Amino acid sequence: MILCLTLNPAIDRTLVVSRLRPGEVHRTARVVVAAGGKGLNVARAIRVLGGEPLCMGFLGGHSGRLLAELAGREGLRGAWTWIEGETRTCAIVLDEASHEATVFNEQGPAVPAGDWPRLMAAVLRESEEKDIVCASGSLPPGSPPELFAELLTPLARAGKQVWVDTGGSALKAAIGVGGINVKVNGDEAGAVLNGEPATTVNLAVAAARELNRRGAGNVVITLGSLGAVMASGSESFHAQPPTIEVTSAVGSGDSFLGGLMNGLAGGATMVEALKAGTAAGAANALAVGGGRFAVEDFNRILAATTCSRWGFQ
Repeated sequence: MILCLTLNPAIDRTLVVSRLRPGEVHRTARVVVAAGGKGLNVARAIRVLGGEPLCMGFLGGHSGRLLAELAGREGLRGAWTWIEGETRTCAIVLDEASHEATVFNEQGPAVPAGDWPRLMAAVLRESEEKDIVCASGSLPPGSPPELFAELLTPLARAGKQVWVDTGGSALKAAIGVGGINVKVNGDEAGAVLNGEPATTVNLAVAAARELNRRGAGNVVITLGSLGAVMASGSESFHAQPPTIEVTSAVGSGDSFLGGLMNGLAGGATMVEALKAGTAAGAANALAVGGGRFAVEDFNRILAATTCSRWGFQ
């Protein structure tokens, strides 16, 4: 089983419109309401692929109870830490004509420092029989990144395979723990390094190697249609999916991490897991919503996904 942490979860409302015209009244063609936040999307993708995720994080108020109920309806098991305040709701407007998504992310409730030890204790307890832990998304507003590092440190010391997918000061804090594995996109990698996004395979490999040098373990950087790169030890790899017709890219990075985690949990090599993550991310882009892809699409794309060692070109 894989432990999936979402420290700032949300109820995601995805509104599908034929064409988005700012300033006008719209009629939705479809609405999808789901338990959201990056870690929940990761868990959903893991479950699509036959894995067993456990969802953890902070929830509060009526929205928090609704999120837990929505997750349960999907078969996503949770062990939540309840706080004062109201879990956030985020809106995603998908334009069917352009396939572009406009995302409105609420900040979420602040979590007092005194509530973090309860989550930390719960995570340590639930992780005892789990080898893989992933933490995805932003920190709650006002939570210092040092608390994030304090959460990850005992997991790393216990020999767990810990992956993070976050950015900014939270990513820097995670790398500072030492040995934490990292999955980020090109923009996030650039922001934590020199401010320039990694937009090519060469730039992404260079960024991944630099994150290795700064203390990260395995580093994976996703690049959209260019696939993903991985720096593992002294080797670097590039995985490339086939060309697809994108419906929505929302949640594809999370589905990538779900495919990667599920592969590793099943005993795949890092290269095999990289291919699985790449295929899951691409399959997700054919659907609406994070982690809602069809396993048939995943299998078809995986068969056409290539992976090779990368030298600078």
